Amino acid sequence: MRKAAVVLLFALLASACSDPPPRPAFEDARALADAATAATTSGGSAKFTTDVAVGSVRSKGQGQARFGDGGTAQVMTTDFLGEPVELRLVAGKLYAKLPEGSRDEAGKPWTVVAADGTDSFSEVAGGSLTQLAEQNDPAHTLREIRTAGTIVAAERTNLGGVPAEHYRIDLDLARLGTDLPAGLPPDAAGRVGGKFPVELWLDQTHRPLQIVLNLSPILPGSEARITTRYSDWGSPVDVQPPPAGEVG
Repeated sequence: MRKAAVVLLFALLASACSDPPPRPAFEDARALADAATAATTSGGSAKFTTDVAVGSVRSKGQGQARFGDGGTAQVMTTDFLGEPVELRLVAGKLYAKLPEGSRDEAGKPWTVVAADGTDSFSEVAGGSLTQLAEQNDPAHTLREIRTAGTIVAAERTNLGGVPAEHYRIDLDLARLGTDLPAGLPPDAAGRVGGKFPVELWLDQTHRPLQIVLNLSPILPGSEARITTRYSDWGSPVDVQPPPAGEVG
């Protein structure tokens, strides 16, 4: 019995003297954003999934992206419009593969989509699809965090079995000007008290694993979130513009 008590005492002393768990790497939002942006660029490429949930409406997408100093290129499929749509963002141009019933007289399957486009497809969906493509690009959210973010909580955790750092960040919408998250309207700052919550998970090399935008403060009474997950960093990806002869 005495021996057992001594062993227990040593165990308790060892536990009390052990080092506390390491803190997350960043306490400053600007340093966090700079490191994650550099890691994204050096990561080169990744696969991603996106989940848009607004009340009972749910939309999912998946794709792959290439990152670099020249910007992000991506290809994805999404049911954002109620049926599968393929999008490609290359060299700053966003292309959408049109459903057969929406094609012009020439029947070309692809069109260039713009938020301010005057063609019929852009007028209906250009703004929504442009915002969706922006939210798939971690550089967009990281730029907002660098400009207007404050870290309000941080922890070391696991995400899907992968060691991760989890950050909760408030964005000061007044400091963002017109570059608002998820295409929020200009008067959004007044409706959410000027703050907008973002959650960010980074892997051990500071590459994004998951970004969650919580839109619920904008839409009282319903849960609204945009969740983007990144995986397979550095894996080969094929992101090309559509053939020129297929673009209307």
